[in-house]
Amino acid sequence: MPVGDDANQGAGAVRTQVDEAALAAWLLANVEGYQAPMSIDQFNGGQSNPTYRLTTPEARYVLRRKPPGEILKGAHDVMREARVMAALADTDVPVPRILGICSDPNVLGSDFFVMEMVDGRIFWDASFAEIPIVARAAYFDAMNAVIAAMHNLDPDAVDLGDYGRAGNYFERQIGRWSKQYLADDLAGRDADMDAVVDWLPTAIPEGDETRLVHGDFRCDNMIFHPTEPRILAVLDWELSTLGHPLADFSYHAMMYHMPPDIVAGLGGADPVALGLPTEADYIAAYCKRRGLPGIDNWNFYMAFSFFRLAAIFHGIKGRVLRGNAASATATERAAAFPRLAQLAREAMERCQ
Repeated sequence: MPVGDDANQGAGAVRTQVDEAALAAWLLANVEGYQAPMSIDQFNGGQSNPTYRLTTPEARYVLRRKPPGEILKGAHDVMREARVMAALADTDVPVPRILGICSDPNVLGSDFFVMEMVDGRIFWDASFAEIPIVARAAYFDAMNAVIAAMHNLDPDAVDLGDYGRAGNYFERQIGRWSKQYLADDLAGRDADMDAVVDWLPTAIPEGDETRLVHGDFRCDNMIFHPTEPRILAVLDWELSTLGHPLADFSYHAMMYHMPPDIVAGLGGADPVALGLPTEADYIAAYCKRRGLPGIDNWNFYMAFSFFRLAAIFHGIKGRVLRGNAASATATERAAAFPRLAQLAREAMERCQ
């Protein structure tokens, strides 16, 4: 999960090498309108799946590929990303246009796809501090409209009915992340996390729903219009699947409680003073767009979302202690684990 810092912004020298001649030949044969010559830069973000900017005299493209070499089964599946964005092309969820997909290992050595380059703005600060205060609420409303539109989609209607498992999403997710947390003895235990692990399975609200979920819906995973409060493209679909929409929405709404030094958030700030909607108003806008009377047990969903992120950071802590953490920010994320566990417990206690 990218942190909004300078290291993740812009593009520079290619770090994961690409066979430029093989790529150019494939583009000429498969991408309509492609014209040589081509220059290649690698985006500084996209650590999980190397991502490149391809520049030609007539156009710019983005190439996203699976890392070369052996990787865990099911990980870095760029074909899933390409599939979901292609499926959303004619919906109210804005995505880049997919221009070509390649599963032939003889081209670059791993799966990849090419999509249009969408020009616009990415905001790494959830307060939208770069925007005049009177306009900030409109940017929040744009995010709200897009996530509601995604959750209103019928997965079967966009040929994504088999994109993940249906039903029991919370039960499965709680079991998965609890098992991982409890198994990592080196990363250690935390009293707040232990309390949440014990409580969550007993508190799952009644009712179930299955929709397409993004998995990492945050302001820095969207490209906004250069001057308007309008989202041109939602990016980074690597964690997308079928799941419960309120898990996805509560993860997004964690920004209201998230300390800004951990992941882009407003934790500790007064949203009204920043020109932003309150958490209650933001939830109400989502419910209106989805035709919901409201969201009961909201703090369960918030506790779950902080628990899930805490479990991910706990796993990073284990990798740091074992000396096999690849990310430069891994140590900072490992150190943030107990604060996330505390936030999960605080949400749990608001339920009781």
